[in-house]
Amino acid sequence: MIVEDHVVLAEGLELMLSRHADLAVVGTANTAAEARRIAEGARPDVVLLDFRLPDASGATLSTALRAQLPNVAIVILTAHADEETLLQAVSAGACGFLSKAQPSGRIIEAIHRAADGEMLIPAATLAGMISRLRSQALEHAERERIIGLLTEREREVLTLMARGLDNRAIAESLVVSVNTVRTHVQHVLEKLGTHSKLEAIARASQLGLLDR
Repeated sequence: MIVEDHVVLAEGLELMLSRHADLAVVGTANTAAEARRIAEGARPDVVLLDFRLPDASGATLSTALRAQLPNVAIVILTAHADEETLLQAVSAGACGFLSKAQPSGRIIEAIHRAADGEMLIPAATLAGMISRLRSQALEHAERERIIGLLTEREREVLTLMARGLDNRAIAESLVVSVNTVRTHVQHVLEKLGTHSKLEAIARASQLGLLDR
């Protein structure tokens, strides 16, 4: 199945694939909604999926299609195969990606490899992706650890610090003494492993603590 919102490209892919006797295009969709409807009836073995669709991202649709068809092989089509796109695609269940600039022979080869259960990711790219995923996992673990250490009051103080309030303004906002705020600030710095308010704010932002 082909899922591509650029009609000319979708038609070109369908025409190219139709020339191969061992391949059959069971459906072509221009939107995520249309793709889900077609996939339910056509039950494709392989889906060539544009990463950017008008009504959903390729990652979102990939997750939905895998829920419908657990054994389907999804190959992401993208004009810009950056690492972030690849991470999103693989996390959503895709087996790899193809640049839209690839020659037809490479696309045919990729379809066969995907159908055989192979990954379509260069070794160097895969190594970088694993390293980044490991880093993200460690960062998530550190974030959860620090969240567990900080009290609710300390998180409030951290949030107010990030808004640029000094100790006196924080004390007024929380209706506590300045000395109490100083104690909370010191605890925040210690738990974040930092030495200044600015460093603490930067560290909290890096860990996503200020997004809560």
